Amino acid sequence: MLRDRILKRVEAKLKKERLPIGVRLWNGDAILGAAAPRITLTLNSPSALKLFINPNLSALAESYLKQEIDIEGEIQDIIRLLAPVFRGSDQSKPRAERFTLFRHNRERDSRAIRHHYDVSNDFYALWLDKQRVYSCAYFRSPDDSLDLAQAQKIDHLCKKLRLQPGDRLLDIGCGWGALILWAAEKYGVNCVGITLSEQQHSYASEHIAARGLAKRVEVRLQDYRDVPEDQPFDKIVSVGMFEHVGARRLSAYFAKIHRLLRPGGVAMNHGITSASLGGERTSTGNEFIEKYIFPDGELVHVSKVMEIMAREGLEVLDVESLRRHYAQTLWHWVTRLEANSETAKTIVGEERYRAWRAYLGGFAYAFEQGWDNLYQILAAKPLANGSLDYPMTRDHIYGA
Repeated sequence: MLRDRILKRVEAKLKKERLPIGVRLWNGDAILGAAAPRITLTLNSPSALKLFINPNLSALAESYLKQEIDIEGEIQDIIRLLAPVFRGSDQSKPRAERFTLFRHNRERDSRAIRHHYDVSNDFYALWLDKQRVYSCAYFRSPDDSLDLAQAQKIDHLCKKLRLQPGDRLLDIGCGWGALILWAAEKYGVNCVGITLSEQQHSYASEHIAARGLAKRVEVRLQDYRDVPEDQPFDKIVSVGMFEHVGARRLSAYFAKIHRLLRPGGVAMNHGITSASLGGERTSTGNEFIEKYIFPDGELVHVSKVMEIMAREGLEVLDVESLRRHYAQTLWHWVTRLEANSETAKTIVGEERYRAWRAYLGGFAYAFEQGWDNLYQILAAKPLANGSLDYPMTRDHIYGA
């Protein structure tokens, strides 16, 4: 019988590889390996056995979301033990050309952003830092708190941009406004932030007014393609946004940044990149993330990003990988989400809670393993004679 063969195969694998995984069956029976279990995978019906016929992470995550299975244990143990067992061919899988041709128009991009970011401000507040920074933090020490690491990341960006009092800064994809508020208050900068999320726009607007910054900080509900070009910016920053642009539109995206930047100005692009070489487009992680978390997200290799930036007239000055920082950030997020699980379920429901738990934990492991990367790429728009008003060293970033 197929069911018995699958169960025997599972038991043999657990014992042979001494995996500390227990499997509890729908009828109360259990399968144990040679090692004491650190996690328990519960199959709630015989149909869940299909997971072992063609193991892959997307199917595992979706079965968890639909409550076909339950998983008990520490989140890092769960991800690190199950990922090697269930990793199939869905990681960094090239997307067929026909599926991307009609993506990333204004209406579809706005819908995708709302799907991800307009879940609930209260939901994000449960697991983000106190400034609600939803991007990779910067850990000067592994023991840094999430609040400290996110503050360090924001200031790290500001130092790289070499913000000066009176500068005009554009933040493309400003989120809940942490960076523009920081830049205005600590660097005396005049800021414009844009977002497609109505909830982020509302939250940022309230905090700008509450902190008396309305004369120097503006947040707009606006597509980057619609930002007027008649008043160029001294500095431009984009954090965790260009993953939503679409690989086919990256040239137009960086061309727009080039037109919005004054000659001699600098721009920072902070975003996730694919580990895949060869220029192929890949989805953000696997099919589960594409379906439930980041619709229409696309990644390219960092070399492709720099090639496109150069082609559009932006000279790359500095590149820094934050892959390990993002793994640590994501572990912080999923741990905080778990600690507030009951409140999270009240706000967004069981299914969405499970989707985000699987996404954050799985993404943490993906960055830990090097399946994806994250880079801060600083670029400039040189003056006509090729000169730049930018330091020759990194002392202004790392100095006292």
